[in-house]
Order: sequence, then C-alpha cells, then structure tokens
Amino acid sequence: MKRRQFVGNAVVAAASAATVAACGRGRGGPQAAGSAAVVTGERVRWRLASSFPRGLDTLFGAAEVLARRVGELSGGQFEIKVHAAGEIVPALEVLEAVKLHSVDLAHTAGYYFTGKNPAFAFDTCVPFGMTVREQEAWLLKGGGLEKVRALYADFGAVSFPGGNTGVQMGGWFKREVGSAADLKGMKVRIPGLGGEVMSRLGATVQVLAGGDIFPALERGAIDATEWVGPYDDEKLGFHKLTKNYYFPGWWEPGASLSFVVNQRAWEKLPAAYKSIFEISAAEAARNMQLEYDHKNPEALKRLLADGVRLLPFPKDVMEAAEEASRALLQEFAAKDATYRAIHDHWSAARASLHGWFSTAELAYTKFVLRGG
Repeated sequence: MKRRQFVGNAVVAAASAATVAACGRGRGGPQAAGSAAVVTGERVRWRLASSFPRGLDTLFGAAEVLARRVGELSGGQFEIKVHAAGEIVPALEVLEAVKLHSVDLAHTAGYYFTGKNPAFAFDTCVPFGMTVREQEAWLLKGGGLEKVRALYADFGAVSFPGGNTGVQMGGWFKREVGSAADLKGMKVRIPGLGGEVMSRLGATVQVLAGGDIFPALERGAIDATEWVGPYDDEKLGFHKLTKNYYFPGWWEPGASLSFVVNQRAWEKLPAAYKSIFEISAAEAARNMQLEYDHKNPEALKRLLADGVRLLPFPKDVMEAAEEASRALLQEFAAKDATYRAIHDHWSAARASLHGWFSTAELAYTKFVLRGG
C-alpha cells in the first residue's frame, strides 16, 4: 500500500473515531484508555492462526497486540481471536489455512513457505541480507511490500508487516564448530534459505516448529538448532542441553514476520476497519522489535551466568556461508523470472542501503562498541 493511501485511510478512521466517540460516550460502549473507538454497526469476528506457541510471549504476543488494539479501536465490534500453533492447524500450515479460508489470517514468517515459492524468503530475510531497519525501509518505503504481496496473491492472501526480531543469534550446538569442516554431517534445525546454505556446507537440515525443537535436540534427532535470540532461547530451554551458543545468525540479520489475511475476508471489511487493522498491525510490529531490544540484554546476562559459552562462528564458516549464499540466490534468479524480479529489486535496495549504513551508522557503532 502506498504511503499516501495509508495516511488517507488513517485520517478517515481518525475522523470517524472522533465522531463516534463523541456520540457514544453516553452509551457505555467499550473504550480503550486514551483511544477513540470506531463503530460502523457491523460486527466482524476473525480467527487468527499463529505459527508460534503461546509460551513465546514476544513472537506470539504480536498477534495478541494486534487483536487487542483492533478490539479497542472498533469498540469491540471487530474481534480477532488468536490461536497458537497447533490449536487449529500446525505451525507450518497456516498459509494453506488462510488460502482455504479455514482461518481469516495468520501470523507467520514468509520463509517457512519457500517450498511453495523460493521468493517468499524475501518477505522475512535471506542470508547476509538486510538488517531490521534496512528490511523495513525496503518493504515500507522502497516498494518491497508490493513485490511480496504479489507472491501472497497466488494464495488468495494479502500481507502486512508483522514484526521483526532484529539480528538473530547463530544458535546452540552440542559440538563446537572449529571450522566449516565441522558442519559436515551435523543435523541442524534451520529454516528458509539459511537451511539451503547449511545443506551446501554439508549439514543435514531439518525444519521444525518452535515447540518441537527442544525434544528433538534432547533425544539427539538434531545436533544443533537456531531460533531467535537470548530471550526466546532461554524460554525454550536450549541452554539446559548445551552451553555452546554461537553468533551471529548470518542467515537472519533482520527477520521480519507477517500478518497474512485472506483476500476475500479483507475485501469484505468496511473501510474504517481496514484502517483500524493497518494501524494496529503497525503498532504490533513496532512493539515486537522494542520488546526484543529491551528483553534480550538481560536474558543474555542470565544465560552467561548459567555457564553458557558465547562463541563467534569461525571466519572460514562466515566466508564459506557468504559465498554459498551468493551462489544460491543467483541460481534461483537464473531459474525463475518471478524470483529474479524480486531478487534484482531487493539487491538494488540492499546496495543503496548498505552504502548509507556503512558511513555514519557503522563508524559510530564501531567506535562506541569498541570496548564490548
């Protein structure tokens, strides 16, 4: 959606809210503290399927923030009931559920669906890709969202940015990784194109939902896993099984999530409710990044105090992964015109954004963080 259109819708919603709030204060209808409600007279009930378990309160919580704000701003007329992974459909099947309209929307990561179309990776992130600010700039200002939405349209859906984790950690390994050769034969849980790269480096890759990772690591079905970062990883308890914690997550430098809405359900919404949804989704997305930035530092301290060893990936692992990533993206681009169009658009944006961030941002960060 173009910025002018979004702002226009928001203005309409705000005007409606002010009018309804003034008329409705005497009716005792539900009002959010500090918020005006928009009531159109139409009651809408949606079901949301999340790809994440309830225990991961920041990831799963983004959908709850969305639902709460939609309810508040609509005076309770537009209700979204949030379901955790597995309650309606398994975590990795939510896109199909949206397509079939067995749910109205999902909260998920596009790269879970690269088996359906490899270009879905750009909706989340690709190895050695963009940081959170770069990814958001490309999606929201650089035309990336329009490119991504064309992919979801093939599944009868429309997408909205649904949060970002920031740069992720490299994950938990039962055996130390001294060189790229140590990855050969290792069983690693890692999704998306990062998994493709790990496979090219010799690892045996598995894609598991969040709730399935701990038991797989515990019983030896996998030797290593990545998830997000200290706060979520601590909750999932990986540090109880191994103390080797690697960084950085070169495959997820700025992983963005999405709210994916059934196209027919979206088209039926009143205009005011569409604006309410867009505003609420933007708030939920922003809140996720703030939550991670706030919670990860203290979680990392707790993990280190519990004996976790913070280890950087060896240089040859980083170099081999970067080379394999570059080759992988180029191969996909050579095979498929749709993928190539998104890849080329994304690559141009990445080069421009890297040019800027490598000046003032990089110089300042390197200086102030020089002491650790």
